[in-house]
Amino acid sequence: MLWPTLVGMSESKRVLLAAPRGYCAGVDRAVVAVEKALELYGPPVYVRKEIVHNKHVVTTLEKRGAIFVDETQEVPEGATVVFSAHGVAPVVHEEAKQLSLKTIDATCPLVTKVHREAVRFAKDDYDILLIGHEGHEEVIGTSGEAPEHITLVDGPDDVANVEVRDPDKVVWLSQTTLSVDETMETVRRLREKFPALQDPPSDDICYATQNRQLAVKQMAADCDLMIVVGSRNSSNSVRLVEVALEHGTKDGHLVDYADEIDPTWLDGVRTVGVTSGASVPEILVRGVLDYLASQGFDDVTAITAAEESLLFALPMELRKDLKAAGMSDKMKHDASSLEDAGQLH
Repeated sequence: MLWPTLVGMSESKRVLLAAPRGYCAGVDRAVVAVEKALELYGPPVYVRKEIVHNKHVVTTLEKRGAIFVDETQEVPEGATVVFSAHGVAPVVHEEAKQLSLKTIDATCPLVTKVHREAVRFAKDDYDILLIGHEGHEEVIGTSGEAPEHITLVDGPDDVANVEVRDPDKVVWLSQTTLSVDETMETVRRLREKFPALQDPPSDDICYATQNRQLAVKQMAADCDLMIVVGSRNSSNSVRLVEVALEHGTKDGHLVDYADEIDPTWLDGVRTVGVTSGASVPEILVRGVLDYLASQGFDDVTAITAAEESLLFALPMELRKDLKAAGMSDKMKHDASSLEDAGQLH
């Protein structure tokens, strides 16, 4: 693709490229689960909600035969349905059972961990304060595990509204894709109000969310502009823009594709930071880097905050069918599908 060239740009312009960025293990597992299901069962394969919060991923899977629906009842009786990486409430599994659906649960294992914590604390009759964003699919799924025990806390300013039955028997859990700093501030205020507040057994905010935020924090003060590749309904992507601005970046924007970059954002800019949310294919980042290079930003330096090597196995029900069919269940993403440059705008 040919990009318009800005005139009079200094050769000292540079890009700081965050690492890690893009796909986390849970997203990779969920996307490959849909691809393998299409390969094994043939289209259509239904997916409840967006498999991950990324426009490019959803559009590409639709072209391959995936049909995305909002509610379980939209899936024809007896069909195959994949549950998204964000998780679902127990009632959704029951709805699928009533429709005799073949289900593939692609819930991220780190989200499943939070579900199990909610069940366990509810069984012990705790009040559970779930820190998260109202209406987010992950929050809906977790809340559905113990609706009588869970109270949503939507950020620090919501703490004043929280009431519990017994302030000596209260625990906090969180959505996995939140801002680490904002979540800790919410916990601090909750603990001021409920001194006996218990912590979850292990950190609920996922490793990938934390690592991507850490890389942005390390870059932010050196960047005039931060470009985060990700969709607007992606919680972790939105948080990356917020983290950049909070830690010294003068300007920050979220884009799905390189052609959404406004050339005026680059006026007077010497250093651009680039990163991507945990549901973003690397081809979209490459498109942004190509555009920036065309504008004189061709000096790219990687800023590495952590190394990631975690992989999750495909959902058990899918692995079983793949094995029976003599097909591979290897968790290696098919770069020729979602990373087809021809899909780019």
